Amino acid sequence: MKSLVVTGLLLAAGIVKGYAQHGDTLALTLNQVVEMARDRSISSKQASTVKKTKYWEYRTFRSNYQPQLALDGFLPAYQKTFSEVMQPDGTILFQPVHNNNSALNLSFSQTIAATGATVFGRTRLQRFDDFERDNKLYNATPFGVGISQPLLTFNSLKWDKNIEPLKFRESEQAYIESMEDIAIKVTGYFFDLLLAQVNLQISETNLANTENILRIANEKFELGKVSRNEILQLSLERVKAQKAVGIAKRDMEIATLNLRSFTGLKDNQKISLKLPPATSKMKVSSDKVLQEAYANRSDAIAFQRRIAEARRDVAKAKGDNGLNAVLTAQLGYSKSESTLPKVYQGPRSQQLVHLSFMIPILDWGRSKSRTKTAEANLEFTSYAVEQDKQIFVQEIVTQVTLFDMMQEQLVLSALADSIASEKYQVAKDRYVLGNLSITDLSIAFAEKDQAKRDYIAALRDFWGAYYQLRYLSLYDFELNRKIRY
Repeated sequence: MKSLVVTGLLLAAGIVKGYAQHGDTLALTLNQVVEMARDRSISSKQASTVKKTKYWEYRTFRSNYQPQLALDGFLPAYQKTFSEVMQPDGTILFQPVHNNNSALNLSFSQTIAATGATVFGRTRLQRFDDFERDNKLYNATPFGVGISQPLLTFNSLKWDKNIEPLKFRESEQAYIESMEDIAIKVTGYFFDLLLAQVNLQISETNLANTENILRIANEKFELGKVSRNEILQLSLERVKAQKAVGIAKRDMEIATLNLRSFTGLKDNQKISLKLPPATSKMKVSSDKVLQEAYANRSDAIAFQRRIAEARRDVAKAKGDNGLNAVLTAQLGYSKSESTLPKVYQGPRSQQLVHLSFMIPILDWGRSKSRTKTAEANLEFTSYAVEQDKQIFVQEIVTQVTLFDMMQEQLVLSALADSIASEKYQVAKDRYVLGNLSITDLSIAFAEKDQAKRDYIAALRDFWGAYYQLRYLSLYDFELNRKIRY
């Protein structure tokens, strides 16, 4: 049995090798085509762009938890006008205003994710010039610190700190999945072209064989050993073979264009594809694939993220429906003087305590409705995630089973290809010797072609299942390592 399989593989390889010898061609393996698509295709560039976008979004999120330092002010703030001034008796006088009011403020802030508070500090210098009265005044806050603490409100910083890292990890794994998805797609284009090349070689070989048999049949017809009906049947087979060659050439041009377009291959060389190996060292089990899938897939991370987001929405609904208060406290020093040096000499202490609050008294059930809606959404999300987990597991178990089946089908298809090729050769020799009818020869002819196409289809199914397993687990079972890009 093994010898028949090897014979089938050699015959299949001979077809593609023979085509590759025509003209200046670019011989490519399946792995080379996959790598080419990952490097050059528009899909890979789009995936890289999305990855960069997600990275910078994550960096933006991280910056919210880092100290912020800012310089603001207005230099100058000059004005010359008339301004209305209400007098003690209630009348209005328009007084001339001619001044410049400049200020610089250097401030820093730091958020505290655990409580949602913001710690801040600042130093400020202000200069006021009254040109009407020829007066100059400085006001400074050399140093001031404070804290602003929300009370009994929703803490977005705390929830974002749990959710955003999940979203970033999800995007990283989604990029790897995109690369594996490219491999799945380009494998389809690869086998489209490979089958088209095989079909062209088959049709050209069949045409040559048909013409040779027709030549021999014509010689026998002259000797009266075959009927006119057989000559007509062979002539019809030759016409069919000529049509098959034309159709195969058309299909190969279309398949070549599709492969070039997807992989980003721009040169005009002819492409000759090599048959991928019919065996794999990869050993898989459902348990191992599931283990790696839960560890690596973006969907597995999304399960956690979706539940966390639903819980966040419940917390937000509850936090926004009750007492909302903010306590602000500030401590520092300030002073006002007519000269700049004096403004920093012996500054006076400055304190500020401020509590703002909002209590809903009558909202006609709005607060309760928002909370109940968020809780219902959490319940729905929990059920949806559980359903998606079941589909997640079933998809992997099914794919592992299909992969094992594809391996078995590939061996059987190679054996059938070898047997059909040998049977056709025997039938052709018997027909030449006059020991076989044209009908039996046509049957052997068709079986040989179909067996060859079935073998290519089995190869396609096997390698398609291989890359699908990589996509579902993001794990390289041949090298026993996680897939990284």
